[in-house]
Amino acid sequence: MHHRSPKNFIPEPFPYHHELELHISSMTNLGMGIGKWNDWVVMVPFVIPGERVRARIFRNHKNYSEADLLEVIDPSPDRTQPGCSYFGSCGGCQYQHLTYPAQLEIKRQHVAETLTKIAGIDTAIALPIHSEHAFHYRSKITPHHNKPRQGELGAMGFLKVGQRNQIVDIERCVIATEAINAELTVQRSERQALARKGRMKKGATLLLRDVMEGVITDPKKVVTERVGPRIFQFKAGDFFQNNPFVLPKMVDYVIDQAKQTGQPYLIDAYCGSGLFSICASHAFERCIGIEISESAIQWARANAALNQLKNCRFQVGDAKDIFESVDLPPAQCVLLIDPPRKGCDADFLDQVSRFKPGRMVYVSCDPATQARDLKRLLEMGYQVEQVQPVDLFPQTRHIENIVTLSLG
Repeated sequence: MHHRSPKNFIPEPFPYHHELELHISSMTNLGMGIGKWNDWVVMVPFVIPGERVRARIFRNHKNYSEADLLEVIDPSPDRTQPGCSYFGSCGGCQYQHLTYPAQLEIKRQHVAETLTKIAGIDTAIALPIHSEHAFHYRSKITPHHNKPRQGELGAMGFLKVGQRNQIVDIERCVIATEAINAELTVQRSERQALARKGRMKKGATLLLRDVMEGVITDPKKVVTERVGPRIFQFKAGDFFQNNPFVLPKMVDYVIDQAKQTGQPYLIDAYCGSGLFSICASHAFERCIGIEISESAIQWARANAALNQLKNCRFQVGDAKDIFESVDLPPAQCVLLIDPPRKGCDADFLDQVSRFKPGRMVYVSCDPATQARDLKRLLEMGYQVEQVQPVDLFPQTRHIENIVTLSLG
């Protein structure tokens, strides 16, 4: 049967909705399976390396095609029943069809391949530090809904796989905490009531954040989160890591790496609201946190006061001369960096090469940009001591990665 193809469909090398059998050889870091048809790459979601599958083409690109998964002919022993009925249509999770040990192994391999390919690093890499909770771990979600139609709210949830504006209606999210799911039900009925009364003119993105005060939906409200013995306050809408089960383990690992060679000073660049400096303050004589966001620095100072710490100093760093006001011998400093997804800018790395801290710990939420930065740090004479991934987001393709470097 012939399906009408979308108007911008390129019919080479496959016609629209062409079905084919593929052997899946590997997975991309976006969680897509790669199958080969002769030498042509076909990308298929929700598959596992080693499987034979039946797939249906929906798009041809210059050097690969994309297909939907129709059937798994020969399933992998690592395949498991997803814990969520929305898996496959909701874009939030990529790995629910994999057993948890297999997810950890795939993430370990991704980090290894990325560091080797981009930076030539072939250090042995441990399995990711992980959570006892592979589900119900997220302490923050931000579901969306579009403008109501004729007094009906419509779908409220997350974007559909591969779509920019189509929303999948999510009644409960299995990776969010149970408290968040309870509040999601309340929010849904309140919003539906507003829509019916005609009191809602446009779509919205909601916030549900599970903290010590309960589940908070007002992004401006000040909330409290505990990490080990320390407490932090921040606005509910601000950035704060949202897996409270793994975060303390990650912080402990970072502190342990930072203090290993006994440098007395910690410089925490991209310090945000002070998470690492404040948690590490007991292990160092002095901690200096630097951040370009003025409001983040105010929170960091408030958090240091809240935890009654005297040895943490926070300053707004002008990105151009971060180390200007650091009056400490570089060899005695450990530099901790936890940059945004895009990694460090070249300017910052130039400054690092001039300052030359004795030791570095680089925390990243994107191993590819991290590997690009590591390549420069290796050229400056740093050596990789240890690589440790952290699984902050089970069931998804996301992986944090921590690399320890020392001056050769």
